[in-house]
Amino acid sequence: MAATLLKSSYLLIRLDPLISHSSRYTTAATTSRRYLPVRCGPRDGRGPLVKGRTLSIEAIQAVQTLKRSRRSNSADEFTFIDKTLSRLIKPDLVAALRELLRQGECVLALRVLAAIRSEYPGGADYLAIYADVAQALARCGEADAIDELVTELEGDGAAVDCGDKKGLGRILTAVIGADRRESTVRIYRMIRRGGWGSTCTVNDHVVKVLIRGLTRFGEVSLVEEIERELGGGIFPKKMEEIESLIL
Repeated sequence: MAATLLKSSYLLIRLDPLISHSSRYTTAATTSRRYLPVRCGPRDGRGPLVKGRTLSIEAIQAVQTLKRSRRSNSADEFTFIDKTLSRLIKPDLVAALRELLRQGECVLALRVLAAIRSEYPGGADYLAIYADVAQALARCGEADAIDELVTELEGDGAAVDCGDKKGLGRILTAVIGADRRESTVRIYRMIRRGGWGSTCTVNDHVVKVLIRGLTRFGEVSLVEEIERELGGGIFPKKMEEIESLIL
């Protein structure tokens, strides 16, 4: 009996250092563990829909609803789309439009643009919205649709706001880049009707883009018209640069 107790005590003494070492090893392994965050995203290489300031929940739902309705090929597709869009306020419509353009859904984006034109005509960002659509159509190779877009823009007001220099430069760049000669001339005429030369001026960048485009399309008479306007005192310091472009 005494021999048995002595043997048990000896085993405990031998195992105790192993237990302590194992406990220390487990603790060290636990404290050194690192956690890596896992983020789920789209699998098709396209950026996710962004909530918050860029897209509201209503805009996200509208985009998803429009894409589902297009896939369904139902007879009431256009009626359903119009009802969906009529529930949105202008910021949500604009956000949905730009998200559809980002995804390359130009056909659906044009439906949203029609809703904006119907419900909220005009506005400070009107030309910028058209510029977004024109640039997307140019990327998609929809040249004929760009001509229709400019025709709609002309029909909405028959003039453009010269004060929106950024939007004006962007839509000119898109139209000229898509080799749309008639649309470029139309935009120039709209700029003139908007008061260029009488009540407003156009910045240097827009003038350069416009002259390069008209020169590229062989519209010599219009280029000379701009040259006379510039020579009248609007941008006299830029005359040498303009003449070099013409030559």
